Amino acid sequence: MRGYFAIGIEGVSKAGNMGNLIRTAHGFGAAFVFTIAPKLKDKDAAELAIYLSDTSKTPDHVPFYEYQRLEDVTLPQGCQLVGVEITDQAVDMPSFRHPLKAAYILGSEMFSVSKETLKKCDHVIKIPTKFSLNVATAGAIVMYDRLLCYGKFAERPVTPYGKAPARPVPVHGKPGKR
Repeated sequence: MRGYFAIGIEGVSKAGNMGNLIRTAHGFGAAFVFTIAPKLKDKDAAELAIYLSDTSKTPDHVPFYEYQRLEDVTLPQGCQLVGVEITDQAVDMPSFRHPLKAAYILGSEMFSVSKETLKKCDHVIKIPTKFSLNVATAGAIVMYDRLLCYGKFAERPVTPYGKAPARPVPVHGKPGKR
């Protein structure tokens, strides 16, 4: 898959959701995962909840960063911040072309992505649902949509019983002369 992505939660208050999100991010090949201003009350209980919900032990395989403020976050050069939030200005995700280099930020279970964070986002997208979803579920949907955009999959068949066409074979031109 081309490019890279990261995903995180601002103000996470449920450690199980954080563990679920980072496990899913590991499965989808995230470059790193992060949290901004976590609101986890009991640090030891939170670590246990993340440990129990993240059965792939993501921090052993994918960098995990914890920031207290958005200003502390340093993204790689060219990486675009994409807020995932239900707002009137947000682009419906099926109509959005994911940046090649992106860091996605979701709001916590209790609160939305802060207005300060939304102002710093290069893009704001929303999942076109009737109501807000669980943060880990929303993150999984965003990562799956990104995979569909950059995964180089064959086109879907026209009918459910149709055979999917073969993946296109990459075509390279003749070597250029210098």
